[in-house]
Amino acid sequence: MKFMVETSARHIHLTQETVEKLFGAGYQLTKRKDLSYPGQFACNERVTLVGPKKEMANVSILGPVRKADQVEVSGSDARALGIDAPVRESGHVEGSGACKLIGPAGEVELKEGVIIAKRHLHVLESDAEKMGIKNGEIIRVACGGEGRKLIFDDVVVRVNKDGATTMHIDTDEAQAAGSPTEGEIFRG
Repeated sequence: MKFMVETSARHIHLTQETVEKLFGAGYQLTKRKDLSYPGQFACNERVTLVGPKKEMANVSILGPVRKADQVEVSGSDARALGIDAPVRESGHVEGSGACKLIGPAGEVELKEGVIIAKRHLHVLESDAEKMGIKNGEIIRVACGGEGRKLIFDDVVVRVNKDGATTMHIDTDEAQAAGSPTEGEIFRG
């Protein structure tokens, strides 16, 4: 069974407290467009991400607000910024990289929260049953464009009731695979 592969570029998830420090008291994020995962959206607002070596302007914020701040970058981004960012599943930010965020109304120093997102497959319960996979399982996925086909190992499965069956990889991984748009489980 084939499924969609999406490239996840650098982005930030923020708490309401951090939103207000960056954009002003009582500020609410505004939706620019919906993402493939239900309830998630790209925001109109952008911030500057600052590391020890470099800064990156106009970094996307994804909504809605979360319980913890999380900055997701590629390995290339982390090296360019000078941030020691571990590969982690989303939400696992304890002891991760530090950075500064700059918004139009203020700055925030994050002592942790910068990660390189572990590649993962969001999968509907019904599709997981058809594929014979379970939540938390580690699988291999074959994908890639002409002349750039490869097999991603160490892909974590995230079974859900809503949404789409979609694999997320970062920009470094997408470039290595020729910007794939679909993949399938590799059992070889």
